[in-house]
Amino acid sequence: MYTNLSTIEIKPTSTHQYSIIWLHGLGADGHDFEGIAPELHLKAEAHTHFIFPNAPIQPVTINGGMEMPAWYDILERSLERKVDIKGIYQSATYIEQLIAQEIASGIPAEHILLAGFSQGGVIALQAGLNFPQPLAGIVALSTYFPTVDNLRTHPAIANKTTPILMGHGILDSVVNIETAKEAYNTLHELGYSIQWHDYLMEHSVCVEEIQHIADFINKKFI
Repeated sequence: MYTNLSTIEIKPTSTHQYSIIWLHGLGADGHDFEGIAPELHLKAEAHTHFIFPNAPIQPVTINGGMEMPAWYDILERSLERKVDIKGIYQSATYIEQLIAQEIASGIPAEHILLAGFSQGGVIALQAGLNFPQPLAGIVALSTYFPTVDNLRTHPAIANKTTPILMGHGILDSVVNIETAKEAYNTLHELGYSIQWHDYLMEHSVCVEEIQHIADFINKKFI
């Protein structure tokens, strides 16, 4: 099964052992986090395949229906109240297909990590926690998880112990930190292996957060 998503990729310079699929936020593209790869200084960087998929182009309601790269529609600014569930599920399916492609190339699921920023973080959590095989980990940055309550009624067992890193800016005016913390609290309550960090920043990524991400990945990719 192959997805129609286009991707930006950084190929491993040595034997391919690990894969990181990194999802951008609303209105950006796969190049948005391409530059973070060398900043992580991963121990297994030479063996890691970085994949930065481009979200589909679609109209976004809160932006007057303007078409832009989006993993799902944003229906209103109160993110958690009215949600494009169908769009979230569709994009999660695309990412599951990317994971399946890496597995088909010989990389075990437990050597594949998902990361996402903002909208991309929603899809990383949705796809990762519902994938039928255990993954290496999930990094969810400046994001929330509007479908988290589905894990109460339809628990996904394979990734129940998969480590999750959530990071958020306390000055974030795009995704309110309280909304993000609710997702963290729910996942923690449900018994997921999750850690939380917050930073003095807006809707962004900072040096301290990059170090935390690197430490998180280096524990899995050695």
